[in-house]
Amino acid sequence: MIELKNVSMKFNLEIEKNNSLKTIFIRLLSLKKKNKIKKVNNEFWALKNISLKIDKGDVIGIIGPNGAGKSTLLKLIAGVYKPTNGKIRVNGNVSPMIELGAGFDGELTARENIYLNGAILGYSKEFIDEKFDEIVEFSELKDFINVPVKNFSSGMVAKLAFSVSTLVNPEILIVDEILSVGDIHFQKKSEDKMMSMINNKGTTVVYVSHSMNSIKKICSKVIWIDHGEMKAFGKTNEVCKKYVASQQ
Repeated sequence: MIELKNVSMKFNLEIEKNNSLKTIFIRLLSLKKKNKIKKVNNEFWALKNISLKIDKGDVIGIIGPNGAGKSTLLKLIAGVYKPTNGKIRVNGNVSPMIELGAGFDGELTARENIYLNGAILGYSKEFIDEKFDEIVEFSELKDFINVPVKNFSSGMVAKLAFSVSTLVNPEILIVDEILSVGDIHFQKKSEDKMMSMINNKGTTVVYVSHSMNSIKKICSKVIWIDHGEMKAFGKTNEVCKKYVASQQ
């Protein structure tokens, strides 16, 4: 379903340097640019030479410390980014649950954002009409459906986004820490929904989480990434054990 060959991802980080705050203050007062701002382009390799194959029906966990490159890898698979080097092949329709609610318009109501987000995911208005009540019921936001999303808490936004994203059963599901959204009750609903997609529909899942319990419960294999490099890829318990030991 998914194959990566020698995939690397580079970002350019632009850093502006000044001598001191005193220099900036003097410049503002004198309106003279005696000291030029120096711009330095730094190359940051978020991922380095990643090669792997994910088969249909696999549930793959991605673990590693903050800044390891986990979310970057998800975005590459989802097609959000194009790799700097290497090739990515993805066979099947993808439903990315990354940065839930990022496509919402805060000025629009929850109702309007359901149709907006649905359109972004490729659903027709007729299909959303048919599934609208189902989305609202799952999100538990019936009383807020005509309220602008800018007034929602982050948990409410995530609930709404999750409900739209899981409307259909995709062939490939890309998940970034979404099982921690909302309250405990909704977290259980989210996990049950994802597990039903895995068990009943044969969905291929790529899942990022810092929760070892969640990874061990859901995933058949695990990728361990650190500083952009793949340290291990294999059976869940074996890779998790190596990762935990490295953090002690």
